[in-house]
Amino acid sequence: MKLIHLSDLHIGKRVNEYSMLEDQRYILTQIVGIIDEAKPDAVIIAGDVYDKPVPSAEAVALFDEFLFKLSKRNLQVFVLSGNHDSAERIAFASRLIEKSGIYMSPVYDGTVTPVTLSDENGELDVYMLPFVKPSHVRRFYEKDDIVSYTDAVRVAINNMNIDKNHRNLLITHQFVTGSSRCDSEEISVGDTDNVDAAVFDDFDYVALGHIHGPQNCGSERIRYCGTPLKYSFSEANHNKSVTVVELFEKGNLKVDTIPLTPLRDMKEIKGKYDEIMNRDFYEGTTYTDDYMHITLTDEEDIFDALGKLRIVYKNLMKLDYDNKRTRSSTIIKDAGDVENKSQIELFSDFYEMQNNQPMSDEQQNFVLELIEKIWEGQ
Repeated sequence: MKLIHLSDLHIGKRVNEYSMLEDQRYILTQIVGIIDEAKPDAVIIAGDVYDKPVPSAEAVALFDEFLFKLSKRNLQVFVLSGNHDSAERIAFASRLIEKSGIYMSPVYDGTVTPVTLSDENGELDVYMLPFVKPSHVRRFYEKDDIVSYTDAVRVAINNMNIDKNHRNLLITHQFVTGSSRCDSEEISVGDTDNVDAAVFDDFDYVALGHIHGPQNCGSERIRYCGTPLKYSFSEANHNKSVTVVELFEKGNLKVDTIPLTPLRDMKEIKGKYDEIMNRDFYEGTTYTDDYMHITLTDEEDIFDALGKLRIVYKNLMKLDYDNKRTRSSTIIKDAGDVENKSQIELFSDFYEMQNNQPMSDEQQNFVLELIEKIWEGQ
């Protein structure tokens, strides 16, 4: 049984106020091409289909187009709701859509009924457990001690009546303890949303969503496929891919990845303004089209740096400075005898506190001239 494992499409997402819809359309088209080449039996989308519970009309239309393309291929599709989705919206018309081989996860009601697939190695039971919190599960199992996320997922799994003679696959959307996170994910205070991987012992493969970096959780049997696109600069060094899982006889599986190439990558560069704007620096690179995070190391702010840099780097998303001023410890020094200090001394103290360095002679002379004009005749 060959499966394509996807998750966290986040359709409709905006990154630093840039719409990602064009990039998402491009990568979904690329994924359809990979599916045509790999010829899987099923495609899994493990949660966070959309970036918000009430997605835009454009986001819904794009996902509808993607699902329609998948429905035209001879395969099964499993769509799970994640923490960014509305479980009710994902579940809408699910019984009708199943006729096309597309299974939309229902709203969790205390029961999870598997979909059974068959091949030459026997039956594969596919369980879909949408994103759940302890309060979701506690409603249906009041007698169980459900305090943590691990408790919630364990109780939900224990009530699935799993046939251990079959191959069993779980699709879920949770944070497994020890997984590597990045800035674009929702993080609970104190990692209270942790789920212990031991709760998944009865499954031959666990297709996870929620974490944006592709990774195994202890073994390749429990895996995050990651996002198909980079959604923050904390993901700049990620290698995005599609996960391909082959389940043979029970206990035997193979996991591969197929790399994805985005329409525009996310890159970070750092240096002085003149260096970064030098033609020799950027010619021959893809930087001019990529989404950019530029960090300037100039000690003085560059006037309209964002506008000037965007002439070359048209998709500049983020601009920072790294210099003495930004590295300031912001420790307020003892101001001393403020009442007996002159205006230039007071301003010099303020400047040094803000910029972590003293004013130059040129700056002091400029401020003195301003002070003389302002206080002239007083």
